Formats: sequence, C-alpha cells, structure tokens
Amino acid sequence: MLYEVLFQRTVIPIPDYSLATRLERKTNVNFISKKSRSGAPRGRVFPAALALLSLTTLTVVACLSRSKPPVGAVEAAAGETPAGGGHRESTPKFELRPEEKSVVDIFNRVSPSVVFISNNLVGRRNYFSRNVEEIPQGSGSGFVWDKDGHIVTNFHVVKGANTITVTLEDQSIHRASVAGVYEDRAIAVLKIDVPPEKLEPISIGTSKNLMVGMTTLAIGNPFGLDHTLTKGIIGALDREIQALSGRTIADVIQTDAAINPGNSGGPLLNSRGELIGMNTAILSPSGASVGIGFAVPVDIIRRYVGQIIRDGEVSGAGLGVSLLQDSWARRWSIQGVIIEAVDPDGAAEKSGLRGTRVRRNGTVTQLGDVITALGGQKVGDIFDLRDALEDHEVGDSVEVRYLRGEREQKVNVKLQSILLPARSR
Repeated sequence: MLYEVLFQRTVIPIPDYSLATRLERKTNVNFISKKSRSGAPRGRVFPAALALLSLTTLTVVACLSRSKPPVGAVEAAAGETPAGGGHRESTPKFELRPEEKSVVDIFNRVSPSVVFISNNLVGRRNYFSRNVEEIPQGSGSGFVWDKDGHIVTNFHVVKGANTITVTLEDQSIHRASVAGVYEDRAIAVLKIDVPPEKLEPISIGTSKNLMVGMTTLAIGNPFGLDHTLTKGIIGALDREIQALSGRTIADVIQTDAAINPGNSGGPLLNSRGELIGMNTAILSPSGASVGIGFAVPVDIIRRYVGQIIRDGEVSGAGLGVSLLQDSWARRWSIQGVIIEAVDPDGAAEKSGLRGTRVRRNGTVTQLGDVITALGGQKVGDIFDLRDALEDHEVGDSVEVRYLRGEREQKVNVKLQSILLPARSR
C-alpha cells in the first residue's frame, strides 16, 4: 500500500507509529530490544525484517520529500549563513521599473488634488421627522485649482443641484457653492471654505504640443469608488463633442485611459503629472468605458476659470449685436446669422452694420444684415459665429462678410468686450 502511495503522490506523509505497532504485533518483533535468533522462527523473522526495512526506507524518503523546498522557493534570508558554513545566495530585492515608479509617484503626488463631488436635490420629506432630506442625484470628480478653495469640475456634474458637497482626500466633507459656470465649454467652478493647508492645488500644464501616442493618466472616482488611476495614451487630437448647451467644443483630446461614470470632471494628466485636460465624455453603447474618452483641453479651461474666479462671469470678444434665433433663419431659408439689433455706439454700429426693423404689430419691414463669415471662417449659425469670435481678442480688427438684401458686402470691425452666456450663483 505504501508503494502505491509513493507513486501516486509527490510528497508522502510520514507513517505514524500505530502502523509500526501493528507490524510489531503481527510479526512478534520488538523494534527497540534485540532477540536471539532462536526466539522466533526464521520464517516469521525475515518477513518482519523486510517489512521493517521497507518502512524505514519509505520514512526516510518521505522526510526528504518534505524537507526539500519547492522550485523557486527562497533558500535563506538575505545575509543568512547556513549552519554548515556554506554561503547561500540572497533573494534579490524587488524593485519597480522606472516607468512603474513614475506612475506610482504621480498617483501619490496628484491624488490629494482630486476630490469627489456629490450633487444633491432637496425635495423629499422624512415621514417620521418631517425634515426635508437631500436626495443624491449624481456624482463626479473634480480637482483643486488654488489654495483659496476653488474646485473645477464639469458643468453636468453640478447641473440642477440644490446642494453640492465636496469630499477631500482626508475624507472630510464640505458644502460647496457655485462660483460660476460656462456651459458652452462644460466648465463649472465651485468654492469651499477650508484652511489653505488642507488644499493641494493641481499642477497645471498645457495642451499645446500634444501628440498622438503620448501617455495619459486619469484619476477620479468611478462609480463612487475612492481614487482610481487608469493609464492610456492620446488616441487622437482636435476631436469635437457637443456641450449640454448644444454648442460644439473643439480641440478635444481623445484618450483610451478608462473613463467611467464618476470620472467626469476629473483630471487627465501627462507623464509628468501635469493637468492637460478635464475628463468630460465617453463614446460607449453601454455607458461604461470602451476605450474612447474625451477631455476638454486645459488651455480652454485656464482661459475661462480665471475669469469666473475673478469676475464671476465670462467675457470675450464680440460685435456688440443681438441675434435672431437660428430657427428664424431656417424658416426663411437663409444661410447665416441674422442681426436683430446693434448696441448703441457698439462695434457693429460704428462699422455700419444694421439690425432688423419691426413695426409695432410685429411686421418685419427690414431684415437685418446676415453675417456669413468672420475672420475668414464660414458662419452658418450662432455657434459658428461664437467659435469664430473665440479665436480673437478684444480690440482685434476682423473682416465680417454679410448679406444686405441680395448683395454680399464686407467690413472690418474692431471687436469689443461682451459677456458670454455663462451663469453664476
């Protein structure tokens, strides 16, 4: 039986003394004291001796099998010398590869700058206490912009919220107010009141000179989980996505770093741990990451966040006009943007542009000038005009092409400062 076990198993359990005792009783042989040959018939002693020899051999084999370490096991601790005086090789110390160490360092350095944002709606009353309760209706991520308590996130993360809470890395929860938003660029700026020493502003990079194939890192709170890091590359540049306002956001970064629900508003980093974008949207049939995520470039974010913090609103270059809705242009089969009115003493009026004239009964007596291009960019609707103006600064002189009746004309307009459609509270 023991031989069968030897071939069936690699390591043989050491036989217990009960088996030896049974053999001793069966053969009348005492394993401890000696007996004369005349004390027992040879026919019984030799089989017993053979059994004893076999048992002893198997016991030694089993002991050796148990004492031998598995392949790849550690022979001795580093610096330990065996009893026999021989030297054993020490186990090499595990070290991270340079690229792994860089990623670990970035995560540890940037994580304190990433926050969890909860969007709550007040609207339910507790049946027993009659107290109004806050109903969580969404969550996302954000990042610390400065030591003054400003937090940057996506507009859709805070849209429709009655109350907003921000959770810092130390798990402290703080009420946040909305300093301002710019919906056309999916940007929202929050404000929390905490001591400056509790805040770690993120390192801000640039989205200029980005190249397809560069490493990207995304940190956020997907599905409400604590800080999570994903890694990928820039898959494409100059993508376009649509903001909730309907306006197109241009120059968007595409990455395959996993971005899941809850990552919205979190930072997209380069290999130095610098902010290059804000994770905003994914392309997915299931609602989860399939390797196509989009981030608003940091240069756009920096341009408007500073204005919101300073003024509580967003301003830019403009013509000094009010425009008819695009639906009117489509109704009249007009390609371009119709000027409804020009601001008195504004840039458009000084350049000779005209607005629409309407009688008291609502009859249009004169259609305003129809803007078809600005600064060499074709204008088909209001969003096209805003995009064209965004490439210019206040004080720039740009060429405006327009239709007056059936005649196409052009004029140079010196752009003025206007308020952009942002909201604050």
